[in-house]
Amino acid sequence: MSPAAWRRADTIASNRTATPMNHSPQPHPYEQITRDLVELLHQGASADEFARRLALLDALPPDDPAKPALVETVRMAMAVRNRLELHQERERGLLAVIESAQDLSSRLDLQGLLAAIVSRARQLLGSDVAWLTIYDAQAETFRVLVADGALSQKTSAMVARRDRGVVSIVMSTRLPFTTPDYLHDRRIAHDPKLDDTFREEGIAALVGVPLMTGGEVVGLLFVADRYHRTHTAQSTSILSTLATHAAVALKNAQDFERANAALARADHARDELERHLRNVQAAIDAHEQITSLLAHGASLATLCQSVAQQLGGSILVLDEAGLVLSRGAAPAYDGALAQDHAPHGEHATELGRALRNARATGRSDVAYRVGDETCRLLPVIGGDGILGSVLLFHRGELQEIAVRTFERSSSVIGIVLLSQQRLEASRNRSAAALLRSLVSPRQDDPAVLANRAEQHGVDLTRPLALMLVQPEGPGADYAARHFANLKSLTPALVDDIDGVLVVLCSATAAGEVRQTIQQWMRHDVHAVYRGALSRPVARAADIPALYATLKRALAVLGRIGVQGQIVGQDELAIYATLFETHDRASLAAFLQTTIGPLIAHDDQRGSDLAATLLAYFDCNQNAKSTAQRLGIHVNTVRQRLATIEDLLGHWGQASRALEIHIAVRLWNLSAPRA
Repeated sequence: MSPAAWRRADTIASNRTATPMNHSPQPHPYEQITRDLVELLHQGASADEFARRLALLDALPPDDPAKPALVETVRMAMAVRNRLELHQERERGLLAVIESAQDLSSRLDLQGLLAAIVSRARQLLGSDVAWLTIYDAQAETFRVLVADGALSQKTSAMVARRDRGVVSIVMSTRLPFTTPDYLHDRRIAHDPKLDDTFREEGIAALVGVPLMTGGEVVGLLFVADRYHRTHTAQSTSILSTLATHAAVALKNAQDFERANAALARADHARDELERHLRNVQAAIDAHEQITSLLAHGASLATLCQSVAQQLGGSILVLDEAGLVLSRGAAPAYDGALAQDHAPHGEHATELGRALRNARATGRSDVAYRVGDETCRLLPVIGGDGILGSVLLFHRGELQEIAVRTFERSSSVIGIVLLSQQRLEASRNRSAAALLRSLVSPRQDDPAVLANRAEQHGVDLTRPLALMLVQPEGPGADYAARHFANLKSLTPALVDDIDGVLVVLCSATAAGEVRQTIQQWMRHDVHAVYRGALSRPVARAADIPALYATLKRALAVLGRIGVQGQIVGQDELAIYATLFETHDRASLAAFLQTTIGPLIAHDDQRGSDLAATLLAYFDCNQNAKSTAQRLGIHVNTVRQRLATIEDLLGHWGQASRALEIHIAVRLWNLSAPRA
C-alpha cells in the first residue's frame, strides 16, 4: 500500500463522521496494501510497524466492505513476520549451540570456555547480566565462577546456599526456573545478602537452569535483566542446552584433572620405585662392603668410618658402660654432637630410654635431637648380653633403607666386639687362672705358681697386696676386662670372681692401683662401689686366708653402708671383729644411741663437731695437735669439745671414750665420698 493509499485510509478513518450515511466510499486499493505488507516483510520491519498499520485499518468505518479483508491481511502479515522472527531466533539459538559445541571440542581452557558460554547466553537472550556458578559439596554452597555484563563486583563474588534463592528451587526440581520479578517473588526463599546484591545490580527478571552431570546438579547458569521480562520456552530450552555444554566442560575438566592426577601419581610411583631400587642397591652395596671389610679382618675404626661415610653422618661405638670404643665420621659431615658426646653427660637419660626401647622393639630408636642434628641408638647384642651400643649422628630424616643399613651394620660391629672380647679373654685367661689358683685354699705347687706369675710380670717372692672391689653397674666382669688390658695397671693379676673385682699387685704399687680404680669408678663409669685393700703379704701361701678375710670385710662394709671407698684392712679390722654378725639396722641403732645427738647437731647447724671429735681421737686427745690438723685455733677446739660434752655427756671414762671413738669412726667410714 502506497503512502497515498495509507493516507487515504487515514483520511477516511478521521472523516468517517463527516461522510453521509448513504455516501459509498471509493474502492480501497487492496493490491497496493498487500504489496506494501510484502515489502515490510522483506525489509524485516519491526512488529511496531505492523501494529501501527493494523491500528489505522481498525479505525476505518465498520461498514466499510473492504475493512475485514484488509485487517485480516495485515494480521496474516504479522503472523508471517512472527514466524520469521521465531525461525530467526531458533537459527540464532542453533548457531549459538553449534558454536558452543565447537568450543567444547576445540578448547581446553575451562575458564575461557565457560566465559564464552556465559557471554553467548547473555547475547542470545539479549539480557543484561549472565553468570555461572559451581557447587562446592563440602561447603554446600554455589559460588560464581564466571560472570558477564555485571556492574557490581559483588555480583562476581556471590555465594548462594543450596537452600536459598533460585538455587533451592532448581536443586529440588532439577528443572529450569524463571521469574519476571525476583525480589518480589514469594515462591523463593530469599537470602538477604543475595537480595542486596541483586538490588545493587538492578536485577529484576531472572532465569536459572541447572548444570547436570550424572543426575546431580554441579552448577547453575543464570541470565538476568534489569527490567521485568518473561522468557519464552524456546529461550529457556536453548539456555538449558548451553548449560549442558557447560556441564560437559566441567566434567571434562574434572576427568582431565583426575587423569592428570592419576598420571602424576603414576609418575610419582615410578620415581619412588626407581628411588627405592636405587636405595636397595645402595644398601646391598653397603652390606657387601661391610661384609668384605669384616672378612678381611678390618678394625673397628675402619668399620665405623665405612658406615659413617655410607650414611653421611658420624658413628660412635660405646661399650656396655657407655665409654667410647671407636668413632668414625663422613668427610663432609660437620655435626658437633658426636664430638661433644661425653659418657654419662647431659643426654644420659635420653640414651638410657632409647636403649630400653631399642631392646624391646629390636629396632634402632631416636635418642635425642639438638637443632637439626639427631642421635639414633642401637644396642649391640652378643650372646645373652649387651656388648655396647652404636650411635649414629645425622641431619634431617633418615630413609627407611638407611635405617636398615645402620641396623645391619650394628650386627657386624657386634661380631667385631665379640671377637675382640674373646681375644682379650683368651689372652687374659692364663692370668685369670693364675689369680684363681692363688686365692684358692688348694693352691698349686709354689714353684709352678712362681713360674706362671713370672710370665705375667708378678714376683711372688716380694710383698704383695690383694684388693677386692664390689661394683654396681657396670658389673665386675666389665671392670675386670677393662683393667686386665689397662697398661698402667700392669704388672697385676685381675679377674672377676663371683661378682667381685679381684686385683693382686705389688705392695709398693697398691696405692697407685687403688687410686686408678677409684678414679675410673667415680668419674668414668659413675659406678657405686665399695672395696677393701689388704696389708702387704710376704708369702703366696697366705693369699687364700687373706682373700677370705677381705670377702668378710666387704660384707661388713655393705652392712655399715660404705660406698665410694676402698678401705684399708687395718682400718677394717676392728669393725670386722665387732660388726661382722650385725645387720645395717643394728649398726644404725648403735650410731644413734652413741653419737645421735652429735650427728643431728651437725646436720641442723652445718657444724663439724663429729669431724673435730674424730680428729681429736686421732691426735691422742691432744687439743693443740687437733687444732693444727684442722687448721683452726686451739680455743676453737676446746669450745667444740665443750659443746660435744654437752651433747653426749661426760666421756672421760676409757670405756665410754672407746665406744664414742668407734661410733664416730664408723660414722666417718659410712659417710658418702664425693
